[in-house]
Amino acid sequence: MQSWKRKSLWLALSASWLLLVLLGVSPLLRLKVPSRPLPGAPQGWPRWLDTELLLSFFQPGELPEDVPRPSRPSRASCGSGCNWAACFDTSQCRGGGLKVFVHPAPGPISETHRRILTSIKGSRYHTFSPGEACLLLFLSLDAPAGEPSPVPLQWNGGKNHLVLSLHPAPCPKTFQLGQAMVAEASPTVDTFRPGFDVALPPLPEAHPFRGGAPGQLQQHSPHPRETLVALAEERGGWRTAGTDSSACPWDGRCEQDPGPEQTHPGATLPNATFCLIPGRRSDALRFLQALQAGCIPVLLSPRWELPFSEVIDWTKAAIIADERLPLQVLAALQEMPPARVLALRQQTQFLWDAYFSSVEKIIHTTLETIQDRVFGASAHPSLMWNSPPGALLALPTFSTSPQDFPFYHLQQGSCLVGRFSALIWVGAQGQLPLKLIQAVAGSQHCAQILVLWSSERPLPPREKWPETSVPLTVIEGHRKVSDRFFPHSAISTDAILSLDAHTSLSTSEVDFAFSVWQSFPERMVGFLTWSHFWDKARGSWGYTAERANEFSMVVTTAAFYHRYYHTLFTCSLPKALRSLADEAPTCVDVLMNFLVAAVTKLPPIKLPYGKQHQGASPPPASGGSGPKPQPPDPDCINLMAAEFGHMPLVSSRLRLDPVLFKDPVSVLRKKYRSLEKP
Repeated sequence: MQSWKRKSLWLALSASWLLLVLLGVSPLLRLKVPSRPLPGAPQGWPRWLDTELLLSFFQPGELPEDVPRPSRPSRASCGSGCNWAACFDTSQCRGGGLKVFVHPAPGPISETHRRILTSIKGSRYHTFSPGEACLLLFLSLDAPAGEPSPVPLQWNGGKNHLVLSLHPAPCPKTFQLGQAMVAEASPTVDTFRPGFDVALPPLPEAHPFRGGAPGQLQQHSPHPRETLVALAEERGGWRTAGTDSSACPWDGRCEQDPGPEQTHPGATLPNATFCLIPGRRSDALRFLQALQAGCIPVLLSPRWELPFSEVIDWTKAAIIADERLPLQVLAALQEMPPARVLALRQQTQFLWDAYFSSVEKIIHTTLETIQDRVFGASAHPSLMWNSPPGALLALPTFSTSPQDFPFYHLQQGSCLVGRFSALIWVGAQGQLPLKLIQAVAGSQHCAQILVLWSSERPLPPREKWPETSVPLTVIEGHRKVSDRFFPHSAISTDAILSLDAHTSLSTSEVDFAFSVWQSFPERMVGFLTWSHFWDKARGSWGYTAERANEFSMVVTTAAFYHRYYHTLFTCSLPKALRSLADEAPTCVDVLMNFLVAAVTKLPPIKLPYGKQHQGASPPPASGGSGPKPQPPDPDCINLMAAEFGHMPLVSSRLRLDPVLFKDPVSVLRKKYRSLEKP
């Protein structure tokens, strides 16, 4: 009897199990255990860059199902499944850096395209000969529907070509790409070929050509009453929301409406800490607006590749979140440490200024990215791309090691040691600087003295030169004032003391100036100063050599700076500016100060000088001569400001003196005694 009951029970259980299988238990089980995504399928899981901020907020089954998206044509369907190793011939890139030839435009071009072409042709990358070019650039224009686009004569199947496409499209042109790279504005993640294509930001028509507007961040830490988030809306404008997580600013499933306010981005963004940007490709332009404003971009499941993602570490400036987790994202933003918020906001300002504030910087960043691929192991390290002043101002032709530049010693935990090279420029008068050579040679930090002879007078015989304890080398110049900032191979030290033959300095002044420069190797350190100002009456810039409580330039007739600025002066400045300095010789001081200020965003360092120094006069008008100071030439500084696209000079009211300088103590206790002599 008991055996029959047990058999009946097992039979009933078996029948019940079979019934469950027939009714379809598999769908019920799949609700409990998420299925593994198919290879190559879009991932629906949240992709957070700040993973330590996203706690385990979600519960199993909380995320909604992924909505299938219509497939987009890949680059392979457009005619190319290339990569860098297979489709680019680096053997055509022979020494001297990347050289770019621009194919003539096949039709009328827009103002934005014209500015791009002007930027390339005025850069150090450009060449007029396609045979010398490492890269051939083709500007993709909008062709009428159904009409094929003309192919350049030297197309060669797209080999070593870059197709520049400012308007997003599945296929940039109606012809086959072949082996060509594509530089496209906001490319989709499923058509972008990493390591081969270049992702660009969308360029508005009004984007500045050169210089660009500075970042708008006014305060580097969150204010207690500051708006937490600003949401980019589809119809334009920004909607603000406070710190209340019940606001749910983008999902539309909130229980209460905080009464959002529509305002212009220029008025809203500087007062918001985070900018929530939907993942739509059309919202990519909002990304640039957030960068300029110092508002941390929070990208909600973006479908487009971030600009220059190959070289820029966006984890230091932006956050990528999942748009399906509104409550969790807002809670994570609220919990972000203030130090992290500050670091992100500062990085947005650096990236905006270094790579995105003008058309010229965007195009040069594109070419510099490709040049790094060509150089391979000799390319910029990530530190140079993601730390001030940026890769565009750290030329690989000088070095690819951060420790060789004057900008990265704090990050590297090192300091500059060693000695300096004195570079004495002898101009048209041909005056032999005997006393100056002896004073400089007496410095314990002097490694060598180089005399740049740029006079038409013949060199004095060797017996007339003074005997020195350091090597003395004479270099014959080309009688151009810009030669004094040429990267002469004879210079063997990082520090350069730039002098004129008529300069008067004591050994103590040289020693103290060098010790100050070692603490500020990225800046210019000098004795004589000028200051710039805005002349409201004339509506232009002016400058003066009169002693005042403020200055913005040091005269290079007696100044320390890093030898890298010689390379930057010669290889980076437009030829028009160097020609201007040669035509108006004393304008070269203004140009060198412009260059260093544009790189560092800092003023020079002023040191005390004795009464034996003569006052420095501003540059004379072109062609002016004579011993008396000439009136300032406003064209010099205004032409340079126009060429730079902005005024880079920074004013300062600081002067550095030695410890115990003019203190009422015994002279024997002072290290630099001669500085106080009348």
